[in-house]
Amino acid sequence: MVEDIVARFKELFKTEPVVVRSPGRVNLIGEHTDYNEGFVLPAAINKEIYFAIAPNGTQTMRAHAFDLDESADFSLTDVHRTDKGWANYLLGVVAQLQKANYEVKGFDLVFGGNVPIGAGLSSSAAVECGLAYALNYLYAYGIERFDMVKMAQKAEHEYALVMCGIMDQFASMFGKHNHVVKLDCRSLEYQYYPFNIDDYRIVLCDTQVKHSLASSEYNTRRQECETGVAILQKHYPQIHSLRDVTLEMLSQHQAEFDPVVYRRCTYVVQENLRVEEACQDLERGDLEAFGQKMFASHKGLQHDYEVSCPELDFLADKARDSDAVLGARMMGGGFGGCTINLVKLAQLDEFTRQMTEAYQEQYGITLKTYVAEIVDGSSLVPLDFSKK
Repeated sequence: MVEDIVARFKELFKTEPVVVRSPGRVNLIGEHTDYNEGFVLPAAINKEIYFAIAPNGTQTMRAHAFDLDESADFSLTDVHRTDKGWANYLLGVVAQLQKANYEVKGFDLVFGGNVPIGAGLSSSAAVECGLAYALNYLYAYGIERFDMVKMAQKAEHEYALVMCGIMDQFASMFGKHNHVVKLDCRSLEYQYYPFNIDDYRIVLCDTQVKHSLASSEYNTRRQECETGVAILQKHYPQIHSLRDVTLEMLSQHQAEFDPVVYRRCTYVVQENLRVEEACQDLERGDLEAFGQKMFASHKGLQHDYEVSCPELDFLADKARDSDAVLGARMMGGGFGGCTINLVKLAQLDEFTRQMTEAYQEQYGITLKTYVAEIVDGSSLVPLDFSKK
């Protein structure tokens, strides 16, 4: 794929590019905790977007979306949102660099990759982080990785108009080979934990459904969490978010809560505890205990936070019944997307076959599965193949 993207770049722009890769991400555990200032445990994976890029000596960005086979030119002297969806992710990054007083000179770009769109693997964050990394390298701005992460997040807020947390861009930029990274979404402190899964694989099962509830319910969940915090703040003024709340506080004041709000808050507090305990499991090398936390996370998302859907629950239940699987849960915003599964390598083919057959029989949909390896965050790609 890299070779094809470079070949297309040379064909379009008649010059040699620099090449950058930027990965999508999975989140092993810690779902819907990010906007509650909690903990998440993501990893960058080998589903990646590649960028072939070179300066062009003009005031124009000439961009080609390889997978869509679409080209467009944009003036860098007047950057604004456009009706071309894919271009907004790029323009958003340029706008953030300009806001921070970096001069963005004209450049040519071909980008494309193998991050499945709509599967919840953060293709948008990969695009934003990749372009930020590429321009930082190309024009030697000397911007720190963390600042690029924040710019990429702002690009998504202001140009893609998605009010995402910081996890996706962080994981794409800070990924580390064979490690997961625990991110504190309040302080933005982070710590790597080895994820040694020689005998196992991360398998994503894509429901290929996206229920229309997703965006409206996301906003509702945020409001429900804030409602719970407001109730507890009357008794504990030091509380800022559910991150500061204990299960004891909740149970002590349960009578003051609407039952639904109580379940939402309970889930978030429990999920934060699960992330911390899951990291201890990894330190001990206890993947079985880690897998049990994944199952518990799904149960909480299904029954207490209520962001799952029948297709996700079906896949999670099937995985729980399989002796090939250490842990499984829905991943991402919910109401569709993927389950993430820790599967024994020796039974990988059998697991995939069983899940595909069962899903086809139940829903008449051909299940898509992806085997993910944990890789480093955004980086340069050495163009060794050009010498062959």
